[in-house]
Amino acid sequence: MQLVRQKEKRTKNPYRSGVVVLVALLGAALACGCGQDPPAPDHHAHQGAAGGDSRAAAGPAPQAAPVGALLAYAEHLKRRQAQRVAVARKWGLAAVPLVAPAPPAEKPRITSRAGFEVDDGDELPQVFTTVPTKERIVFLTIDDGAEKDPELLRMMDELKIPYSAFLSDFLASEDYGYFAAMQKRGVSLNNHTLTHPYLPGLSYAQQKKEICGQQDRMEKHFGKRPVLFRPPYGNYNRDTLVIAKSCGIRAVPLWAEEAFPDHMDWREWDRDLHPGDIILTHFQGREQWKGTMADMVRTVMKVITGKGYAVARLEDYV
Repeated sequence: MQLVRQKEKRTKNPYRSGVVVLVALLGAALACGCGQDPPAPDHHAHQGAAGGDSRAAAGPAPQAAPVGALLAYAEHLKRRQAQRVAVARKWGLAAVPLVAPAPPAEKPRITSRAGFEVDDGDELPQVFTTVPTKERIVFLTIDDGAEKDPELLRMMDELKIPYSAFLSDFLASEDYGYFAAMQKRGVSLNNHTLTHPYLPGLSYAQQKKEICGQQDRMEKHFGKRPVLFRPPYGNYNRDTLVIAKSCGIRAVPLWAEEAFPDHMDWREWDRDLHPGDIILTHFQGREQWKGTMADMVRTVMKVITGKGYAVARLEDYV
């Protein structure tokens, strides 16, 4: 007699199907750039119910709890992203700024850009336009200090876009409080000389007054001596770097692109962004530009986000 095996009914595993759906939800939420959020809920929490049957605790029921917790976490990510979309729309951005990855545990080694070196300058602050990294990140820097636009503080704070300021005292001194408020928001304030002169045209003593004098002024008003220095107009000589090092400067970041309210200026022939590029703009408004600082941010972020880049904090890499 031939044995006939009866077809067994396959029971659908709700836990497995729930995990598949959850993975899809988490993937979608993370792919939209939700940023760094709290860690996912503990998968081992709520195992069993207090006072419940111990036999029931060993069954499939508690396996549903992690799915529920993770679904709640996915919902949290969706709400967070919805908030970021709303803030971007409030400030006139068509696309939500991408979130930069966590900074490296060890900062990259900075060397001077080819053609920007000075004689015997290996031990001097290095001059560069791009930070060595493979991440799709760029750095936004703002110079001088003429325009003290409170809208910029709110905009950058709400959008969570990091930037670094390079201040000249003859402009910043008009309202130290504005830049102190910026510093409280986590912005690094750096040295851009006292009066914004053409440094190679000055004597050693005059350059020292401009650079080290600004170090003293910034320590007095903001409590810190900067370690980053940008020479006005990007012009310097060996004396500039020797003096900068003597009063605490470690690096001299220049720029690869410059942002305006209505366009971008490009240093490189391909007119494109590259990983680690430093972008320059200025504290200026309608008196100098065809627009406001908020207009400038909208223009530069359209380019940055549109090309698939995020803005990172320069001081985390230099």
